[in-house]
Amino acid sequence: MARKLMRFTGVGGQGVLLAGEIFAAAKIKDGGYGLKTATYTSQVRGGPTVVDITLDDEEIFYPYANDGEIDFMLSVAQVSYNSFKDGVRDGGTIVVEPNLVKATDEDKKRWNIVEIPIITIAKEEVGNVVTQSVVALAIANNFMDAIDKNLLEEVMLSKVPAKVHEVNKKAYELGYKYSDEAK
Repeated sequence: MARKLMRFTGVGGQGVLLAGEIFAAAKIKDGGYGLKTATYTSQVRGGPTVVDITLDDEEIFYPYANDGEIDFMLSVAQVSYNSFKDGVRDGGTIVVEPNLVKATDEDKKRWNIVEIPIITIAKEEVGNVVTQSVVALAIANNFMDAIDKNLLEEVMLSKVPAKVHEVNKKAYELGYKYSDEAK
């Protein structure tokens, strides 16, 4: 597998950090190298947050993505989208939560902008808004084909309490369903 670079952006409290941890842990469990680097403001909730995820079969010597190197970004907050979109390579895919993020016409010419209502799916179909990070995890993996689907689900379930396994499994499957439809 060639190096895969992904970016999740949102605001503090939306679970983007957890999604990055799950991807990195799954790649390591699969025998490769996985790394997440996070940047967030001093605000505990509501401040811009970005997590860059690097997955590779080879050792990772530099943990940060350079601007224009990111293959895939997922954003659930306008402030973070605006701040971090330029890191995505021209022609790369950006999945946005259309109720919270509006891409400009210029953005739509530069990148493959895909609208998936991540928070609505988590809140209304799963019944738990906290599962939005799991919906996002499945969407990103489906677009990037980064980790075996079952292995990623197994690692995700190992990171959440057993009492919420069923709701997270549902969120994971819905993430795949909606991203299949959006491709």
